[in-house]
Amino acid sequence: MQGLLNNFSFAEKVRIFSHDYLKCCKYVSTFDSAQPAFTKRLYSKLISTSQLLEDFLDFHGAKNNNDWYLYRELTAAVRHLSISSYSYKHISNRLAFYDLVDTEDFEKEGKITFDFLTSSIMKMAPVILDEAINLNIPIPDETFNPAYFPAIPTSEMLDYNIDDKDKDQQKKNIVKIASKFLTIAGNFDHLSFYEPYSIEKILTIVPDKVNEVEIRYFEMLVHSLQSSFDTYVIHGGFRFGKRKLKQLRGYISVVFHLLQMIGRLLHFYERHLHEAGYKNIYKKVQDRLAFMINPSILLDRTINYGLYYACQFLITGKGLARDILNENIERSSISVGIPVKLGFHSRPSLLVAKIVQHYGGQVELCIGSDRFDAGSVLDIQWAGGKIQNENINKVTFEGDDRALKDIEKLASVNYGEDTMGKGISLPEELKYLR
Repeated sequence: MQGLLNNFSFAEKVRIFSHDYLKCCKYVSTFDSAQPAFTKRLYSKLISTSQLLEDFLDFHGAKNNNDWYLYRELTAAVRHLSISSYSYKHISNRLAFYDLVDTEDFEKEGKITFDFLTSSIMKMAPVILDEAINLNIPIPDETFNPAYFPAIPTSEMLDYNIDDKDKDQQKKNIVKIASKFLTIAGNFDHLSFYEPYSIEKILTIVPDKVNEVEIRYFEMLVHSLQSSFDTYVIHGGFRFGKRKLKQLRGYISVVFHLLQMIGRLLHFYERHLHEAGYKNIYKKVQDRLAFMINPSILLDRTINYGLYYACQFLITGKGLARDILNENIERSSISVGIPVKLGFHSRPSLLVAKIVQHYGGQVELCIGSDRFDAGSVLDIQWAGGKIQNENINKVTFEGDDRALKDIEKLASVNYGEDTMGKGISLPEELKYLR
């Protein structure tokens, strides 16, 4: 049987691998509007059939063939837009369970994005069918019945009868996840912006500053964080359990799915619309794709919806993550000497603040009844003035035990400087300060 299948001609195999894909295109070409026809089940079918066909065409060199290049590019376009739309659908279906705050504008912008993605797929469907006819690929006689693609939500919910609220929610895992969220959010800051970009501005940052590689890196980090959360903190769903933990899971999830969407749309733009190459066929196909999928609108939705709200949810989630962190950290106190000779000037103050910021938990520098935020360089320097005026040679730090251990190590090497104020080598455990 295997030998018989391998003896099929290219024409016969392309018919087989195109059949369900073209059947989907035929079904989509009948739509008057996207709602309620585009469901996660339909997107799943579009994704699987287009990926299978794209792999088949790539194996046979369609990217380097004048006759087949357009068919191949249309297939790739359907796949990437369908994956992006699937991510949007997942967010919209789950948004009520995420328990996020102030989502009205997010939902409005999401609907605009969804309409653009679906209208683009609808524009491509008849073009794909025409191109299949040009290539002598038979169009299936049958089409799908709408009942085959129901939406996921129903009016019923299954009984919540597996109780996870007593699951061993080890504080160290909660602390680790909250800290990691803060680290990811901090590292994402360089991409943050606070009002929509013009298309001219977007073109200056895509792909030089914002690109598929950068976004996929953060997608991987957030996905790993979500997996750790589900494994070590809350095994069950979103309906019950500690509200703050459920909300943090909501922030993690919505950011992850937005990054999925952004990564796919940037890939499509960079690979298929940005620089198609010097050959005439590449330019012609790029122009045809751009006619159906407006590059300016695609970039606007990618940046002013996807990236903008990923930034906003990371920023908003920081406060929640800090609350969770400070509720679960092990607290202690240490008494250490002040930097010899020069006291808490800029260098030692910065190193102490970096340690506190690295872990994310609350730490205070205590002098008598006065308390200073040890995560703030300015606060530490204010404390330094009091220390100098009162001729104090020892101070107490209270708060996050993890940070205090590193502050103690830092103090043991005179806060990273000699008595003349010159920097010296730090212990290996403090290499993150370098």
